[in-house]
Parts: sequence; structure tokens; C-alpha cells
Amino acid sequence: MKPTNSVFTGIETTVFERMSRLAMEHQAINLGQGFPDVDGPQDVRQVAADTLMEGPNQYPPMLGVPALRQAVADNNKRFYDLDVDWQSEVLVTSGATEALADSICALVEPGDEVILIEPLYDCYLSLVKRAGATPVFVQVTPPNWELREETLRKAFSGKTKAILLNNPMNPSAKVFSTKELQLIADLCLEFDCYAICDEVYEHIVFSKDKHKPLMTLPGMRDRCIRIGSAGKTFSLTGWKVGYITAASNLLEPIAKAHQFITFTTPPNLQKAVAYGLSKEDDYYTSLEDDLRAKRDLITKPLEDMGFKVLPCEGTYFVTCDFSPLGFKGNDVDFCQKMVEQAGVAAVPISAFYGTEGPQTFVRFCFCKKDEVLQEALGRLRAWMGELAVS
Repeated sequence: MKPTNSVFTGIETTVFERMSRLAMEHQAINLGQGFPDVDGPQDVRQVAADTLMEGPNQYPPMLGVPALRQAVADNNKRFYDLDVDWQSEVLVTSGATEALADSICALVEPGDEVILIEPLYDCYLSLVKRAGATPVFVQVTPPNWELREETLRKAFSGKTKAILLNNPMNPSAKVFSTKELQLIADLCLEFDCYAICDEVYEHIVFSKDKHKPLMTLPGMRDRCIRIGSAGKTFSLTGWKVGYITAASNLLEPIAKAHQFITFTTPPNLQKAVAYGLSKEDDYYTSLEDDLRAKRDLITKPLEDMGFKVLPCEGTYFVTCDFSPLGFKGNDVDFCQKMVEQAGVAAVPISAFYGTEGPQTFVRFCFCKKDEVLQEALGRLRAWMGELAVS
């Protein structure tokens, strides 16, 4: 038979799914896949339930229900002082991954180059390749994950159509500095290209400096596609509700890609997210405070066990270097042994690279109940003792 699509044929199941399956097989605590183990705010879920029963449950507007698009525009103004026309500059999607797919399909053509910053979320590379574009990789390296001007400048060329920026960054938990953002903006302007900004962790930043969208920098308002996610903001990852903010001339082709990919998103979930986005500031503050506390809960014990814990400025992930433990093997081997022998699942950082990445780092997800994190730490301590003996 004729071959199927070369990008997706034979591609491995995502590392998150593989580690989750292993966690189930070995009855392990899953600190690999990035989802909370509690559902989001009850009042938000209640709005979704009530709206489901009250209806209508037919196709909502393709761009998204007006209430949610207005709420997204309002939040852009509220948090970032961005003036956004909800009718022409906001699109609701079935999750941030769909938003990324829509944006890449609409803006990128065969022969274009797209700059990807490694480590990167796994769908980026496949989507860029499927669009027929050439990925150009730029690495930020542990432990500080600095974006170097010389390295980034070399990645830009006359063929560059876009740069894909994940800020705050999964898996590194890096929050790009204003200086780094300005560098990206300057190069986008110099080489006349777009910036697709995956900002799903925008409300999970632990430093005193809050999230700063690239879109807010001079000259970038009309070049940025800004992507947000209710899944991360409200701990409702299964809802798959995302949203895009972009200038109307960019949103138009993105919306046309959207109409042929999912067309729309469940109306009751959209209305519930609109309600959630209108929550007072204390909701967003408590979200950050709760996750900061969980980060701190696991950081010191991991360091005491011998891990080198890297800085975590945002997201709900912490990256650790296991090389001080003396383990003989790479990060995939380490995660395999850890899930089998310790009963704790994590994700190897090398899985976030399209090129050769570091081999001694793993990512733990800490958006879990405190008692779950404590149990995982206890299992790891016991395992560390066994490793030391062996």
C-alpha cells in the first residue's frame, strides 16, 4: 500500500503518555504528566453543569461565545494593559494545542523556517514539520537556561517566518527576562517575522515580576499570536479550552484554519471559563501561592536526597539533575528505573529536544495534593537508600 503521512507515521507515543502508562502498570505515583489531581473551582464547574442542562447545546459561534471572547479581551486589559477588540481579535479553540496547530497552519508555508527554543513542548516540532516548514533550533541550557544573543541571532534569516516562544517555559520552568524578550522582539522586527507565543502558564509565576507578554513590547502588538489556556489557569486540563489573541489580519486566517480543524468548542465550557476569567484577583494570587508552596514542599527534600534542583520561576514543574547520585545511565533509564523500583513517575528532559539534549535531567510535576507529594518523596527516599547500598 502507499505510505501514510511521513511526519506522523511511526512517531512514538508521547513520553507523557508512556510514563503515565508505566505509572499505572507499576501502581506508581505519577509526577510525570502535567495535570493536577484535583478538579478546578467548584463554582466554575457548576456554571458548566448548569449551562449544559439549560442549553443550548448546539453549535456556538465559530469564533467562540461572545461572553468568553469578551472575558479574554478584558483580561488582556486587566493584567497587561492591552487593548483588544473581542469581536475581531479573539478566537476560542479546543485547547492550546489546537491554537498552536491553527496558528502554524495559517501562518507557515513550505520553505519557511520556524525557530524553536529547546527544550520544547513535544507537539511543536511535529506541527512545524507537518506544515512543511524547516525547524531551526536554539537551545537554552541548564542550569540557568539563558537565551544567548549570539546563538539566537544566528537562527534568524530571510526565510524565518516565525519564532515559537513558550513563556513561562515547559519543562524548564524558566520565565524569560525583559532583556530576553526585547532581544526576541528586536529580531522579529529586523527579520520581519511573527511570534507564536504559548503563554498557558501566564498566571503561574513565582517571582515578584509578573508575566510579561511579548505582545506588550513596542512593535510586537501586530506580530504576536498570544495563546492562553483555561486548563492551566483553572486546573481543568480535560476541558481543553484555549484562546488566541492576535491582530485581526492575523486572526482571520487562523480562524479559517480553526473552522476546518475543530470548528468550535463546547458552549457550556466556554461560558464557564468566561465566568472564571472574571474572578477577583485573590483567585489568581491563591493559584500562584498554592503552587509556590507545593514547589517549596518538594524542592528541599529532593536536594537533601542528592538531586541538584534547578531554579523554578513558573509553571508547575521542577527540573532536577540526577548526576550527583552516581546513577549509571541516561535520563530515560533513570525514569524507567524510578517508576519500576521507587514507584514514582517523572519525565526525562531529553524527550523535549529535537536535537541532542542533556542526558541527566528529569522533570517532576508538583501540582498534586500535598499528601501525594509527601508519599512520593517517601518512596524516593527509600529508593535512594537502596541505590546507595547497591
